[in-house]
Amino acid sequence: MKIWCCFGFGEDEVEEKGTMREGMFGNENDDESEGKKLGFSLTGVMIDLEENEMAGGGDQWLPGMGGWGHFDQFASTSGQGIGENGDAFFPEKCDRPEGSERDECDDRDSCDVHHKRAKVQSYSLLMMRYRKRIKSNLIPKQPQTLESFILDQARFRGCDYAITSMSSEAGNSSSSTDREYTVSPSPIAFNNEILSLSTMLNDGDDGNPLESNDGRDDEGDGFPTSQMEDSEVRMDLTDDLLHMVFSFLDHINLCRAAMVCKQWRAGSSHEDFWRCLNFENRNISEVQFEDMCRRYPNATEVNIFGAPAIHSLVMTAMSSLRNLETLTLGKGTLGDAFFQALADCYVLKRLIVNDATLGNGIQEIPIYHDRLRHLQITKCRVLRISVRCPQLETLSLKRSSMAHAVLNCPLLQDLDIGSCHKLTDAAIRSAAISCPLLESLDMSNCSCVSDDTLREIAITCANLHILDASYCPNISLESVRLSMLTVLKLHSCEGITSASMIAISHSYMLEVLELDNCSLLTSVSLDLPRLQNIRLVHCRKFVDLKLRSMKLSSMTVSNCPALHRIDVTSNSLQKLVLQKQASLTTLALQCQYLQEVDLADCESLTNSICDVFSEGGGCPTLKSLVLDNCECLTAVGFCSTSLVSLSLVGCRAITSLDLTCPYLEQVHLDGCDHLERAYFCPVGLRSLNLGICPKLSALRIEAPSMVQLELKGCGVLSEASINCPKLTSLDASFCSQLKDDCLSATAASCPLIESLILMSCPSVGYEGLSSLRLLPHLTLLDLSYTFLMNLQPVFQSCLQLKVLKLQACKYLTDSSLEALYKEGALPALCELDLSYGTLCQSAIEELLACCTHLTHVSLNGCLNMHDLNWGFGSGSVAELPSIYNNTSSLSTHGDDHDELIEQPNRLLQNLNCVGCQNIKKVLIPPMARCFHLSSLNLSLSANLKEVDVVCSNLCFLNLSNCSSLEILKLECPKLTSLFLQSCNITAEAVEAALTQCNMLETLDIRFCPKVIECKHEKVPGSVPQFEAHLQQPVNVNENERTAYDYSKEFCALFHLVDHLQIDGR
Repeated sequence: MKIWCCFGFGEDEVEEKGTMREGMFGNENDDESEGKKLGFSLTGVMIDLEENEMAGGGDQWLPGMGGWGHFDQFASTSGQGIGENGDAFFPEKCDRPEGSERDECDDRDSCDVHHKRAKVQSYSLLMMRYRKRIKSNLIPKQPQTLESFILDQARFRGCDYAITSMSSEAGNSSSSTDREYTVSPSPIAFNNEILSLSTMLNDGDDGNPLESNDGRDDEGDGFPTSQMEDSEVRMDLTDDLLHMVFSFLDHINLCRAAMVCKQWRAGSSHEDFWRCLNFENRNISEVQFEDMCRRYPNATEVNIFGAPAIHSLVMTAMSSLRNLETLTLGKGTLGDAFFQALADCYVLKRLIVNDATLGNGIQEIPIYHDRLRHLQITKCRVLRISVRCPQLETLSLKRSSMAHAVLNCPLLQDLDIGSCHKLTDAAIRSAAISCPLLESLDMSNCSCVSDDTLREIAITCANLHILDASYCPNISLESVRLSMLTVLKLHSCEGITSASMIAISHSYMLEVLELDNCSLLTSVSLDLPRLQNIRLVHCRKFVDLKLRSMKLSSMTVSNCPALHRIDVTSNSLQKLVLQKQASLTTLALQCQYLQEVDLADCESLTNSICDVFSEGGGCPTLKSLVLDNCECLTAVGFCSTSLVSLSLVGCRAITSLDLTCPYLEQVHLDGCDHLERAYFCPVGLRSLNLGICPKLSALRIEAPSMVQLELKGCGVLSEASINCPKLTSLDASFCSQLKDDCLSATAASCPLIESLILMSCPSVGYEGLSSLRLLPHLTLLDLSYTFLMNLQPVFQSCLQLKVLKLQACKYLTDSSLEALYKEGALPALCELDLSYGTLCQSAIEELLACCTHLTHVSLNGCLNMHDLNWGFGSGSVAELPSIYNNTSSLSTHGDDHDELIEQPNRLLQNLNCVGCQNIKKVLIPPMARCFHLSSLNLSLSANLKEVDVVCSNLCFLNLSNCSSLEILKLECPKLTSLFLQSCNITAEAVEAALTQCNMLETLDIRFCPKVIECKHEKVPGSVPQFEAHLQQPVNVNENERTAYDYSKEFCALFHLVDHLQIDGR
């Protein structure tokens, strides 16, 4: 649904011809066409209004245009949509009931419609309410109730309406749907609302248009939702509401709004929006500025910073705007006349002058004003300045070039003379002591200031709270007493030493102290009860810090290379960051609410730091501790009931770690490669990685919440006590010293283990594997690279095992796996990895034939595997008892296979035979029943010559580097990826193999020499287009012609491949 204001329109509604019809009802034709879709016409007939206007004898609206009845004609040709004076077309002569606030208006100019404009409710909006009532069963769903509903809505909104009917131009006035209703206000119209409604004939529709079934919405209310969204609701905003909306716009957007219509132009030019005349950095002329001042004489703020001829502009503003309160100037020259006329701006309260030249540069500039409260003269060029403003509260002369300043401002509270390099010590003293109520003084970068001036200021200005004396090299504060000071900034003050701290300690109200770059400061010892914030940055000779403040909440100490001792007492400090304090050796903290400490790169910290953060150390609520790269730590031990996170990254010297932290959830030990003993008793860890500690020999863990433990690479770990009742995953890969007793104890204390990795654990034997019966939930077991000879404990204990990995278990014999394919052991097993084993061909064939429940099988690098033949023939897998009940199950009809007893389908999905050097033939016919096989990897099988695969679900086939491959037969309709990289197969064989692979997306034939050579040979006549295509002349050097060119042409010819990988392109 589109919502337009009465005289507004959106940019997306501009017509192609660049014209726009505006007004209360917009484009009549558009509304009517949309209304006909709904069965209505929103023409906006105002006959009653026209008759009332003409009968009243008032001024006829738009003379010569035919009165009110021709408003749409005017709107279609006018660029404004309203009369020349911006008056609305509503009748401004209103009948009101007796006793109303305003009597009847006979004169248009006297009738108050500026703030009481009539509003038009569109028929579409009314219909939405009507349909909502019908859906809620509040009114019966009958056409004749519409008129009563309109009256009910009018009364509900505090209005009375008169409904008159007219004969439709289409005729057939007898029908209720053929009449045109004009709803006009009755003599009693409390809210001065007008509702325009008309209904016309629906083309060829005899029923009630409200019951149209075209475009019904999902709720079945019968009203076309899509048409309602395209219909338009036009509401005339009252001036009060428009004023409220415009109050949120800036001046640029107000100017844009003024171009919509005359009502918006009048509303946007209201003086409330132009109290501030902001022409900063704008090229405004004197005539334009004078016109703005004349148009808005009540403006209170003017900003002409960066405007041309600021002197003449500001003189115009001061003479025209008698209510001027704030004046901002800059980037120009202000003559003496401006400062003389300044006193005539009686209500001026704030004056801002920035980057300007004051006067002629050789005489004193007077600024006299009785009501001025805020004066800012920054970065100005002036010789002398005299300020006499009895009501002045804040004064800023920052970065100005005056050499002398005379102040007569008894109420001044804030004085900023920072970076006034030409002011002498006597001038600063005279200016400051003339303001006895001064509370804030900024004299930073005033190099002439001395202790004598500060002493006079301290005596005269008893209420001084804020002092910024940064970059004042001549002050030391040794004899200065500023008892009421709350903020003191002394950046880069070379005279500040440890003796200055005695004077600062007398400022018992001090809250903020900044001592950055005080190069001679060696120690700070302060006991200030109100101190909240202290900064000590780049203090090269700073050695000792001692602070006592119950309210200290922030402390910043960094880049102090000589600092070696810190003693802090506070009840408010929550975070302490002391990074890169290379000399820090001693840290004493009494901070009851300290929660985070960061001591990263404090290379000199010793083991005594552990006592500070343990129980009784002064930080009872510590939660996070960072000790990264503290290379002097050797034995770390913490006992804390609050510690949650501990980081010891890069602490290479640590050999022993003892943590008794029941709520510890995170510990980081990256780089602790010399750790030998680790005790976590108890901790709240959920996961722990000790694989980065190769020298770990003794481990003890009590973690009630731990679910994952990684000990991968702990090659010397011989003593391990793991008590984690919720542990589900344990990785002990390459723990060559882990023995059976340790594995048995772990299995007893961690009964929920589901994944156990014991790869390269040669010390694990029969007893250790027998203890796996204590793990009823074990589903993954990795015994790769072990010396196991007997897997019977695994078959008997791990009944729920789903994944078994036995890579490179060279001591397993052919009989080691007989329990799998003869006795039905491990019935839930899905994935089996026998890569790089020594099983013979017959054992592999029996395994593949009997274990039909396996989904993933890996036989990579099995040198004893010669063929993968699931067809018929001597020694084929298909002849084994698992595929057929027995070999005698064949019928007496010789070679007829129709009588074979049907066997269950194989569940095999992924078969990997990578690097099987002795395999020569792969045959997978339909009778192998590999209906689920989707991935087959035979790469690096150098002696493989023949591949014949018929598999309906195979998607991935990898034959890369099968250099002996000659025969390729594929009947795989779902094959999407085929890799033939570095194969000697011919183009004819590839062509024949791809004829039944219609879904192929990726074909890799890089480095296939015979595909390149095929261009010199005749291709069989079965594909004459391919032969002709290869015999076409080429435009490149034959030596540069690569397999990419021909393979691209080959695959483009048959439209079989979407993605090619050829020669790395």
